[in-house]
Amino acid sequence: MLLIHHVSICVTDLTRARRFYGDVLGLREVPRPDLGFPGAWYAVGESQELHLIVHPPSKTMRGTPEIDGRDGHFAFRVSSYEETLARLRQQNVPLIESPRNKTPWAQIYVTDPDGNVIEFNVERGT
Repeated sequence: MLLIHHVSICVTDLTRARRFYGDVLGLREVPRPDLGFPGAWYAVGESQELHLIVHPPSKTMRGTPEIDGRDGHFAFRVSSYEETLARLRQQNVPLIESPRNKTPWAQIYVTDPDGNVIEFNVERGT
């Protein structure tokens, strides 16, 4: 059996990224060993993590903060579409809503401050 343990993404400004993932999205930062380069780890659900890695800008960016759900991205499963939408709007996060599409779940797409695409999804009707 395979389970995803963590997803790592590159960021250019750790303070700005921490503000987004910790304050805006509400993820809980967890201890990270000194790996010889800056970064931060966040708990996601019961046993998964999101790892932020600071890397030179030439190797991190999609080149745009434009929201594109067809570009490489990762997805968070959320318990409430409306609550997630309200939280993102309250934090003035640009987003694309996709409550009705060909998948079995409603989707919201955003980008973080470095242009990494993030999907939030929930089974329809929740």
